[in-house]
Amino acid sequence: MARKKNVIPSYLLHKKSGQARVRLNGREHLLGPYGSEQSRIRYGELVAKFASGVPIAPLAAGSNRGPNRGTDSNDPGPSIAELIVAFLSHAETHYVKNGEPTSEQHCIRSAVRPLRELYGLTPAKDFGPLALKAVRSKLVESGLARNTVNSFVGKIRRLFRFGVANEIVPVEVLSRLESVSPLLAGRTEAPDLPPRTAVAQEKIDAVKEFVSSLVCDVIGLQLLTGARSGELLGLTTSTIDRSGEVWFAKLGNHKCQHKGKSRTLHFGPKAQLILSKYLLADPDKTLFKITRTAYCRSITRACDKAGIDRWTPHWMRHTAATRVREQRGIESTQALLGHSAIDMTEHYSSKMDKLATSTAAACG
Repeated sequence: MARKKNVIPSYLLHKKSGQARVRLNGREHLLGPYGSEQSRIRYGELVAKFASGVPIAPLAAGSNRGPNRGTDSNDPGPSIAELIVAFLSHAETHYVKNGEPTSEQHCIRSAVRPLRELYGLTPAKDFGPLALKAVRSKLVESGLARNTVNSFVGKIRRLFRFGVANEIVPVEVLSRLESVSPLLAGRTEAPDLPPRTAVAQEKIDAVKEFVSSLVCDVIGLQLLTGARSGELLGLTTSTIDRSGEVWFAKLGNHKCQHKGKSRTLHFGPKAQLILSKYLLADPDKTLFKITRTAYCRSITRACDKAGIDRWTPHWMRHTAATRVREQRGIESTQALLGHSAIDMTEHYSSKMDKLATSTAAACG
């Protein structure tokens, strides 16, 4: 005889945090210390809402939601684990582009993981600068680069900023956390990754020996256009206007789309020769049958096979910028890369020492 389905969600133990939990509509809700009266009350509130078809907020505290959520002086307010659940629920709908989750969702989950492990049961209102520094130390111990650690700490502050904006934690909590300064180069054990620079032509040639012809062609297009790999790999036949001497593609999906900026790729004669091999009868299918992850992985693996330091597709954007600036100046570089500010173009177009040396040898 088939076992009857339990129509009332169970009151369960979340072993990792020691909190009580209940699963409703596929989502876990933390209720407070397992076995406590507080957790039993919240459990009853949630189950009652669930049975009545009332939508349940990620921070499941009923009418007691917010930094002053109850008159009981023994109620410490929402825990950090509860705040994380609420923020991740927000991130799942906010950090989305064209119906797909962005990489920011993954970054946020990675950033809050040590926070939850160390302070999940701590009331959010009691989290302060020293606790944030302890989480930062945990990130440094994991081997992350200094810039990544600073970025993750910024995401943790964003978590508490979300809490303030939604009246989950008092504003004073965020003010205290903003007093923590970022890690400085040379004053921390966190390593600094080498800066992205232009890739020397001999390293590009070395990689081409170990990749497919498709990857070679995408590499060629990046060098000719200065485009990001994702911009090229999203191209379809219909997005490319071939009516003029220079082809162009106005992108509807790009990095700065959410800021209201436009992005157009331009293809000269050399780039057109490459693209012509991939134009399809179906105007809406992508030209290049490879993902960004697979494209990047093919290059890094080829670097290993060639016995050279690893570089990634984005480094070729620096290479393209350097070449164009040498030939046509910074304004042409700015237009090619789609930058709205000259200082960003300066960042992408630093000169290579080898190029300067060879030019001086040939011309000077």
